[in-house]
Amino acid sequence: MKVILQRVTEASVAIDQQIVGSIGLGFMLLVGIAPNDTEEDVKYVARKVAKMRIFDDEEGKMNLSLDQVGGQILSISQFTLFADTRKGNRPSFTDAASPDIGETYYQLFNRELQEVYGLDVETGRFGADMAVSLVNDGPVTIIVDSKDR
Repeated sequence: MKVILQRVTEASVAIDQQIVGSIGLGFMLLVGIAPNDTEEDVKYVARKVAKMRIFDDEEGKMNLSLDQVGGQILSISQFTLFADTRKGNRPSFTDAASPDIGETYYQLFNRELQEVYGLDVETGRFGADMAVSLVNDGPVTIIVDSKDR
């Protein structure tokens, strides 16, 4: 499982020009699921995201977590994180989970963030063509990969 985490001051996602999710201060997540991911991978990444300390404290040091600043999450499914670009110029997506597995673990990931860590999570729609807008704060962008522990 891979997640691209961006610290944002605001973010939103639209489908057919209709906003379906939006947040203020927080994390915009691009969430990719691999075919061999397990519930353990989902729980590991959810914990890392929930506990990530990348907001400034009173001394300007990245030391505060999302819950400490009252931040929110916008979670977007993103199978293209597993694009294989080694051959030719057209990426292959065979390293991404099938839609049924991907959606199951994507939903589990979002529930974990909400129910276990008490975070406010907005989402797009799995498998939809979405337009994502965000203001990356910093910029701060971090990759969390369950296979790099």
